[in-house]
Order: sequence, then structure tokens, then C-alpha cells
Amino acid sequence: MSDNTNPNESPDKNKSADPQSENQKATKEFAGRQAYNVVTDTVTGVNIRFKDNIIQGLALVVCLLLGAGIGVLLVKDQLAGLLVGGFIGLLVGLFGSGIFLMLYRAIMHIIGRHD
Repeated sequence: MSDNTNPNESPDKNKSADPQSENQKATKEFAGRQAYNVVTDTVTGVNIRFKDNIIQGLALVVCLLLGAGIGVLLVKDQLAGLLVGGFIGLLVGLFGSGIFLMLYRAIMHIIGRHD
């Protein structure tokens, strides 16, 4: 009677975790994340993609600074030019980056990449 188990090892060490069930769990989580991204990209919802949020944040800051700088240069009252130019820059940055991300994500969905 030969037993292949070592009596010094605990029974838990002999049992290996089922890698297939772990892969299925990871696949389910990824599929759920993909589904969420598709819905938020095409219908509505909060975009939780870090890369997209960084792009939008940088676009807002750049457009705010450009708008404020242009406003200061074009208007005699520098404070009013700064405020109005900064506000217009924020709007341009918000809509511009939003439209860019919308088109970018639409193209990615058309070619089948739903990262």
C-alpha cells in the first residue's frame, strides 16, 4: 500500500486551487467591466477609465490657461478678461475633450476594442 502523500504535509497543501475556476472568475470580472464600459460609452454613466479622465483633466487645464491668457491680452480690464477668458477656456476644454473622447471611443467600439 503505497500512498503518494507525505504525512508531514497538511492536507490543504496537497489540494491545489482550481486554476480554471480562477480564470473563469477573472473572465467574468473582465466581462462585467467591458459591459460597464460599453454602456457608459454608448448610453450614459460615469467614465471610470483613468486614461480618459487624465486626458480630459489635462485638456481642461490647458484650455483654461489659454483662455485666461487670451482674455487678459484682449481686454483692457485684465481681471474681467482673465475671468471671462478662463470660463470660455473651461467650456471649450470640456466640450472639446468630451467630443474627442466620444469619437475616439466610438471608433474603438466599431473596430471591436472595448477596453
